[in-house]
Amino acid sequence: MADKEKNFVSAVVYVHNAAARVEGFLKAVIATFENNFEHSEIICVNDSSEDDSVAVVKKLSAGITTTSITVVNMSYFHGLELSMDAGMDLAIGDFVFEFDNTDLDFDPEMIMKIYRHSLTGYDIVSASPDRREKFSSRLFYKVFDRFTSLKYNMSTESFRVLSRRVINRINSMNKTVPYRKAMYAGSGLKTANLKYEVKTAVKGTTDPNENRYRRSLAVDTLILFTDFGYRISFVMTSAMMLISMFMIVYTLVVYLIGNPIEGWTTTALFLSFGFFGLFAILTVIVKYLQIIVDMVFKREHYSFESIEKLTK
Repeated sequence: MADKEKNFVSAVVYVHNAAARVEGFLKAVIATFENNFEHSEIICVNDSSEDDSVAVVKKLSAGITTTSITVVNMSYFHGLELSMDAGMDLAIGDFVFEFDNTDLDFDPEMIMKIYRHSLTGYDIVSASPDRREKFSSRLFYKVFDRFTSLKYNMSTESFRVLSRRVINRINSMNKTVPYRKAMYAGSGLKTANLKYEVKTAVKGTTDPNENRYRRSLAVDTLILFTDFGYRISFVMTSAMMLISMFMIVYTLVVYLIGNPIEGWTTTALFLSFGFFGLFAILTVIVKYLQIIVDMVFKREHYSFESIEKLTK
C-alpha cells in the first residue's frame, strides 16, 4: 500500500495462558498494522501466564523490524481490567486498540473497519461478534442497562479502538478504572459498535482464575456503576421498617383487646421500635454510601461530546 495512515497506532493485547493462539493472533495484527500504518506498536500484557505465551511472543518478535513489540509482565494474576490499565499507561498512539483476548474469530480487515469508522467522528468504536451471547452475559448486561443512567447498550465486545481524547478524559476522571467499558460509556464522547461475522468458533475460557475474576468483576461493576445495590438495600430496609410498624400496631391491638403475658407488650414495643430505628438508620447509611460511590467512581465535572469552532 503506497499511502499509509500517518496516525501512530498502538495495540494493547491481554495475554493469559494463550500460547496456543497468540502467535496467529499477533501475526494478523502485525500484518494489518504494517500494511496500513507508517508507525505502530503492540504491547502484550502477560497476566502471569503459566504456559509458554511469553516465549512465543519473543520468538515472533525476533523477526519483526517495523512494528515495535513490548511485553509487560504482571507480577501476579491481576485480571483483565488492571492488566489492560498497565498496557494503556504505556501506549503512546494517537489511536489505541484494546484486544481483551487473543481469540482470532474475526477477519483482520475488521481492525481497519473500526479504525476508519472512528475517523468519521467517533472516539470509541467497538467490534462485537454476531453470535448469541451467553446467558450469564445477557443477564449481566440487561441488569446493568436497567439500573444505570448511562446511555450505552452494553454487549460482549472482542476489541475496540479509542482516540487519544477519550483516553485523556478517562485518566482525568479517575486514576483507577475498575471497569473500562462503563468508564467509556460515562465519558460522554461518541461511541459506535460494529458487528462482525464470526469466522472461527472459539471456546470460552476454562481458566479458573479468569472465571472467578469475571464473576467478581460483574458483582463489583453492578455495585459501583449502577443503582442495583442501592435499590435492593432500599427495598429490603423499607420492607423491614414496614414489618416493624406492623409489629407495633399488632402489639398495641393485643394489649387493648387481648390478654398478653405481663411484660410482653413492653418487650414487643421496645423491639419493634428498636428495629424500626435500626432500619431507618441503615436506609440513611445506604444512601450515604451510594453518594460516596457516585462521587468516587462516577464523578465528572462536565461532559461534552464535541467542540465545533464555527469562525476563525
